[in-house]
Amino acid sequence: MLKLFADTDMDFSTEVAGKYGYKLISMPYAVDGKEVFPYVDFERFESHIFYDSLRNGTLPTTSAISEQNYIDYFEPEFAAGNDILYVHFSSAMSMTFNGMNAAVAKLKEKYPERKFYEVDTKGITIVSYLIACEISDMIKAGKTVEEVLKWSETEVDHFAQYFFADGLKFFHRSGRVSGLAATMGGLIGLRPVIHMSQDGKMESIGTVKGRVQVMERLVQYVLEMGDAVASHRVIVGHTDAPELAEQLAAMLQEKFGGKLDIEIVVTNPTAGSHCGPDGVGVAFHSKGR
Repeated sequence: MLKLFADTDMDFSTEVAGKYGYKLISMPYAVDGKEVFPYVDFERFESHIFYDSLRNGTLPTTSAISEQNYIDYFEPEFAAGNDILYVHFSSAMSMTFNGMNAAVAKLKEKYPERKFYEVDTKGITIVSYLIACEISDMIKAGKTVEEVLKWSETEVDHFAQYFFADGLKFFHRSGRVSGLAATMGGLIGLRPVIHMSQDGKMESIGTVKGRVQVMERLVQYVLEMGDAVASHRVIVGHTDAPELAEQLAAMLQEKFGGKLDIEIVVTNPTAGSHCGPDGVGVAFHSKGR
């Protein structure tokens, strides 16, 4: 039997992951030196409390999970005679996948008959969530893992993500975004527009002044880059900005004549530690990255 895995950096809760047939790997963050594993150390993500703490000065850090963590997740499945497909966030964004590779190599020596497959979504948060949902649909429709892997070779690059951060402090501190002049932008109040590149990295592609204007820019990217947008889910994500997320969803529905299947999700705390509060983004099927 094939078992599916996803991770919390993809905006899955345990409940939603289970709905799509995924077991969930928890990616930690730390506050004041105390490590927190989402949906292991708590059952429900209290997003407003978390993002309010960031507004009030908390600066969380993040770290990779260990080789042993991966063994603890994967070995019970191999021992039960199951193969694994892990759909995960971008390997270009974290050293955690070194631990994963070491764990899988060790487990395959112990369970040589077992198979481990992976799909690198080359994204994080909502675009990874969107791709994982599409793969779940394929598996439920009877597609084989080989068909899923073949699909992913080209289709991963046909899901795009654009988002803006309300401030630049968190991105500047994390150093995770290329082309981002954080100190300059912070002084003049510009909001960076960021996307996930074909290399699986976050890149700043411009700045916009004003929340309405930056959301209009996001809508424009969907119109320009979208491909068969209404035939796929559209995911709107936010870092404790539900009113803005609803506004962006309404703007998209207006442009597409109310035909879109839009889901609004809250950005997970591990990725949110880098984004900061009051940001909004959109993920959709696209012509490319």
